[in-house]
Amino acid sequence: MAKEIKSAIERSADTLIVDALGAVALVVLLYVSLTLPSLF
Repeated sequence: MAKEIKSAIERSADTLIVDALGAVALVVLLYVSLTLPSLF
């Protein structure tokens, strides 16, 4: 089981980085959209 998980992570290392960047972008957009109304 551990070997299967390790090989899956090794195969998808590039997409994990892109997915993490996408998740960070979504969190930033959510934060900005929630704090923007308080500025006006």
